[in-house]
Amino acid sequence: MKTLFPAMLALCALTIGTTAHAQDKAGDAAAGHNKNAMCVGCHALPGYQASFPEIHKVPMIAGQNAKYIVASLKAYKKGERKHPTMRGISESLSEQDMADLAAYYEAEGGPRAELPATPAKAAAPQVAELLKKGNCAACHGENFSKPIDPSYPKLSGQHADYLTVALKAYRTEGNPQVGRGNAIMAAQAKPYTLAELKAMAAYIASLPGDLKTVPQARFK
Repeated sequence: MKTLFPAMLALCALTIGTTAHAQDKAGDAAAGHNKNAMCVGCHALPGYQASFPEIHKVPMIAGQNAKYIVASLKAYKKGERKHPTMRGISESLSEQDMADLAAYYEAEGGPRAELPATPAKAAAPQVAELLKKGNCAACHGENFSKPIDPSYPKLSGQHADYLTVALKAYRTEGNPQVGRGNAIMAAQAKPYTLAELKAMAAYIASLPGDLKTVPQARFK
C-alpha cells in the first residue's frame, strides 16, 4: 500500500485539478468581503476556540488557497465533512458565494511569505519518520505550504490542535455529526496513533507559513 500511495496521490491531484479548472467560478474578493458576516465571528478572532467536537482553535484561513476553501465548503454542503455549524453555513451559500469568500480570504493573507523549499527547522527523527511514512510532502509540499494542487491546503503554521482534530475526523466512521469522507486522507490518518498525529501536527504548526487570523475592524 505504501508503494502505491505516491501514484495514487498524484493521480488524485491531477483529477481534482482538471475537474476544478473546468468548473470553478471566478471569485470576487470585494464581494466576498461583503458576504463574510457568518465567518468573522470565529475566523476573525485571534486565538478563538471552538468546543465541537472538542476544544480547539478554529483554523486560520486568511492566506489559504482559494480553491481549497471552495473545496472545503462544498464538502460541508454535501455532507462529506460532518460538522453541524459548518454545514449549516455552507448550505446557505451558492457556488458564487463560495468563490467570492474564498477569493477574499486568500487575498486577506497579504503577500505570500518567502519560505524555503524545505523547512529550516528539521523535524525530530521520530516525527520525520512518521511524516515520511505518510508521504505527507507528496501532496502538501516539502515545506507544507506549497501543495501540488491549490485544492489541497497549506498546513505550515496552522494551529496544532486544529490539525489534530482534522486528522482525527478522517479516522471517524459512523458518526452523523463528526467525520470527513476522504478516502485518501482516511487511509493516511488511520495507521497512526493519536500521539503520533499530535506529534506531526505540533511540528507542522511550528513552521512558518502564510496562514493568518486577520481581525475585522469591529473585533479589534
